[in-house]
Amino acid sequence: MQGELEMSMMGELTYFTGLQVKQLKHGTFLSQSKYCFNLLKKFKMEDCKEAVTPIPTNCLMDADETGQQVD
Repeated sequence: MQGELEMSMMGELTYFTGLQVKQLKHGTFLSQSKYCFNLLKKFKMEDCKEAVTPIPTNCLMDADETGQQVD
């Protein structure tokens, strides 16, 4: 990839295109907490009451083997 794109090593990746990147021994984790905080700050909503996410956060998404193919 370095042959096709101009790249340089600047240390461990921590923030990229709005995503926070945390590299641990167990794996790499991505989050958007900084982006969300900046969004709340932009609209002066830092002190608003939190709400629970209305959908389950622990479900696994698998390929639908019986579903219809799309192009």
